[in-house]
Amino acid sequence: MNDLKSKFLEVYSALKSELLHDPAFEFTDVSRQWVERMLDYNVPGGKLNRGLSVIDSYQLLKDGKELTDEEIFLASALGWCIEWLQAYFLVLDDIMDNSQTRRGQPCWYRLPKIGMIAVNDGIVLRNHIPRILKKHFRGKPYYVDLLDLFNEVEFQTACGQMIDLITTLEGEKDLSKYSIPLHHRIVQYKTAYYSFYLPVACALLMAGENLENHIDVKNDDYLDCFGHPDVIGKIGTDIEDYKCSWLVVKAMELSNEEQKKLLHENYGKEDPTSVAKVKELYNTLNLQGVFEEYESKSYEKLISSIEAHPSKAVQAVLKSFLAKIYKRQK
Repeated sequence: MNDLKSKFLEVYSALKSELLHDPAFEFTDVSRQWVERMLDYNVPGGKLNRGLSVIDSYQLLKDGKELTDEEIFLASALGWCIEWLQAYFLVLDDIMDNSQTRRGQPCWYRLPKIGMIAVNDGIVLRNHIPRILKKHFRGKPYYVDLLDLFNEVEFQTACGQMIDLITTLEGEKDLSKYSIPLHHRIVQYKTAYYSFYLPVACALLMAGENLENHIDVKNDDYLDCFGHPDVIGKIGTDIEDYKCSWLVVKAMELSNEEQKKLLHENYGKEDPTSVAKVKELYNTLNLQGVFEEYESKSYEKLISSIEAHPSKAVQAVLKSFLAKIYKRQK
């Protein structure tokens, strides 16, 4: 795997170099250095799971046959397009959420001299994707499908971000509006399509498959397992930001009147005492345990729906994803 990761990172350097010498724009030294620093800060950080999954998935679709160097390069390039897409979303999301840190370092817009230039950097990141696709996939029969796929998933993600933001508007301080179906919708559109469906769909297209025949890969069940990065240890600022998280929805469901009152009074407040009260209630309600039980039930359900899939290779792809997600949460 590490060998694959180092090959994957080599492809990043190659793509970066192409973008920094893109003939469509006359770079100056200063602008080239700016873009390079911006890319290095925002694109290759993180675990690279989404990008690496394209290569894994493609290999499984080829029944584990040894991939040629060209296949590895192309699958890696598509994987990097997903990482570029994610970087674009995160740079802009952090500004919208007024976040401080991302992946353990200050958010890009928080760095000295960056500020709102980060908005344009996000747009540049977004525009790198079609440049990469054009350079490496223009002659491929699935080129148009790739463009369509990235456009559609970006649209779904932006709409997911919209419902996330408008759900948490200041004026809507009514927790009873939050429900599991609403939480699912936000996660499905905002996170799951680009994190799960997009890498699988890229691999399917490269393998010559028609996405119309694989509609079921968009099945909510799979997407749902992405829904819970917000288990107790990783709450982030969900409580302060009045987010519609799985935890708060579940807490509302399980609380008695007095506990509901505590939630209404403390959820969405900035001060640490309120946040601590909410976390304490989460522990009292044993939400960690409730979550683990929910997780193992949804795991069983998923395995059986995957095993109903006609293609053994696609089953293998979906199962390898599932293993990654569950490993990630343990």
